[in-house]
Amino acid sequence: ARFAQVEYTVELKIDGLSVCLEYEKGRFVLGATRGDGHVGENVTENIKTIFDVPMTMDTDHEHLWIRGEVYMPRAAFEKLNCARELAGESLFANPRNAAAGSLRQLDPKICAQRGLDIFIFNIQLCEGKEFTTHAETLDYLKSLRLKVISYQKLRSVQDIDDYVLSINENRGDLPCDIDGAVIKVNDLAQRERLSATAKFPRWAAAYKYPPEEKETILEDIYIQV
Repeated sequence: ARFAQVEYTVELKIDGLSVCLEYEKGRFVLGATRGDGHVGENVTENIKTIFDVPMTMDTDHEHLWIRGEVYMPRAAFEKLNCARELAGESLFANPRNAAAGSLRQLDPKICAQRGLDIFIFNIQLCEGKEFTTHAETLDYLKSLRLKVISYQKLRSVQDIDDYVLSINENRGDLPCDIDGAVIKVNDLAQRERLSATAKFPRWAAAYKYPPEEKETILEDIYIQV
């Protein structure tokens, strides 16, 4: 009975690099990687090259801090690796590595050529505004012209299970790589009561999908000592 009273959001878990974006009175001032959870890398100039990160927004919040996932779309990844192959350079192993390497480039012009994108998935701080649910925060961020992760609001275990499995079945059709789904308690007051451990929130769980498998032809093996 208690479980039936709880509403959850289910979101895609983008396989990218987590970043925090800070706005002051509607102006973008700082972008940082997650780092060790306390101290991250300043990647502000590279974040500015991502088209879906607005430099200004129509809000007067003194401080607005949001979290998102920077990723490289599959099409951009294939284009990048083709160019590197023609130039005789080593190839990136996957889009996540390519996104991480691009965001850490010292020259923002190089980062700008990599075609990075972003999905926003959380509000860390929003001075002057109160919310009751996580879904409300995502809808508010969307109203500020931010590219927000899509979500479903669900209650039953069966509905959540079905949706998580359906995401896995169709993830090959997505324009970017995902490695799972994130299930979160929607009500923010309920989250407060559930609290968190030293490392993990008790109100959220990540469902990890197995790696995608594809057949290939092994043409040769080079053995070196």
